[in-house]
Amino acid sequence: MQNKTQLPKIGLLYLDYVLRFFDKSNFKGWPDKIETVVYHWGNDKARFIAEVKRKKIEVLIGNIPATAYETFREIARALPEVRFLPSLDSQFSNKSKENVTHFCRKYKLPAPHTEIFYIPERAQQYLANAQYPKIIKRSYGPSNYGGYFVHKVDSAEEAQALLSEKKYYPLYIQDFVPMEADIRVMLIGHKPVCAFWRRPPEGEWLTNTSQGGSMDYQAVPKSVLKLATAASKAANAEYWACDIALGKDGKLRILECATAFAAFPYIRDWIGQYLMWLLSSGYFRKPNIPLYNWEELGKIDSRLLRTMRHIGFSQYTPSQDCGEVFQQLDEQNFPILDTNFKLGEEWPSEIWNLQDNFVLGAHTVAAKAMQPIPASDELAEDLNNYDAPQFDEVQVRALLSQVRGVGEKMVDDIMTTFGAHGVVEALNTDPQKLCVVKNLKDKKLEKIVEHWQNHAGQI
Repeated sequence: MQNKTQLPKIGLLYLDYVLRFFDKSNFKGWPDKIETVVYHWGNDKARFIAEVKRKKIEVLIGNIPATAYETFREIARALPEVRFLPSLDSQFSNKSKENVTHFCRKYKLPAPHTEIFYIPERAQQYLANAQYPKIIKRSYGPSNYGGYFVHKVDSAEEAQALLSEKKYYPLYIQDFVPMEADIRVMLIGHKPVCAFWRRPPEGEWLTNTSQGGSMDYQAVPKSVLKLATAASKAANAEYWACDIALGKDGKLRILECATAFAAFPYIRDWIGQYLMWLLSSGYFRKPNIPLYNWEELGKIDSRLLRTMRHIGFSQYTPSQDCGEVFQQLDEQNFPILDTNFKLGEEWPSEIWNLQDNFVLGAHTVAAKAMQPIPASDELAEDLNNYDAPQFDEVQVRALLSQVRGVGEKMVDDIMTTFGAHGVVEALNTDPQKLCVVKNLKDKKLEKIVEHWQNHAGQI
């Protein structure tokens, strides 16, 4: 067991005008002082960094809202010795629905067919020829804001009228999936700790309770828990929430996922207990949170649940009178797991901050692999969905290898940094992004772009 003097210095991250997810009381029993640091917006980055250094904070805990995400990417780079919990990579999906789409595509998680447009003319052409109904959403931010920025359109005329009023950018357009209901799953250490159904009112399609939807905690299928767990593991998230749609076709699709979500205080206490265990190398005990606890706790009036704190469960030890113990319990399928600390960045802003980086005048090449943002969402056969086109990594790698002066190591660096999808996207929208790869300078980039323009049709 670790001596308490070796525990890391914790700081709680707050932002002015933003509701606080954690409080010091969520870390009940932590023996050392827990610092707080507040980001004041505006030109506050340098002061904030200096305060974190002055207080010698080693672990900074808290969610970052969409409007501050890119700023905190820069702050995290300026504080390489500080561990952010959740990591900036785990919070990638918090920023926008577009990022949720990128995340699901990378990890082959099923999601509704989605098109994302930064070039208005392409969006107009797509909408003029699309099959309806469609869902058009405001992309920025992790949630649907109670459904008020989610719109169903039944024709091209309705779509054009909506967009002339809303001015959403980029245009985030999904196929309308008739739903039986959706299920929110909350996870800690990749284990489901709460799950509930949200059902639309009769004759409606939105499931948000603020729009008249109902909710209940009973009989959430294990297939839903399995999908949410797969997403949490892909994000390497210490805590996580997924909204998963159960379509009338019987298929599961991820609608939203993020580290930022509404949770009762006792769930935030559980997260605090988990983080204390995670950071203490055994000084604190891992919390025991029984699977399907929500079915029983959900019977309590929500007005009372909002006031309940520090709910704990002892580890079940089966009694025995014959020396036999049944070991294959369902709990073993969903254990609380460590989330391994990862160095480096999975989603660097130079590549993935398309909202700020995209240049409308960028050159585009007509090739099979270059959709506006290709619709390759409905994937993951083992998670009850169907196949969709993907980029051929072998062909992208082979095409890069044909460029004079681009060696095998550089090709490896490019593919490791961007992946096949990122390479195609960069070459179509902003080739200069590729220069973040070491030793890839303008002259080599010109050769790559020229070769791409001449041979992209091979993909």
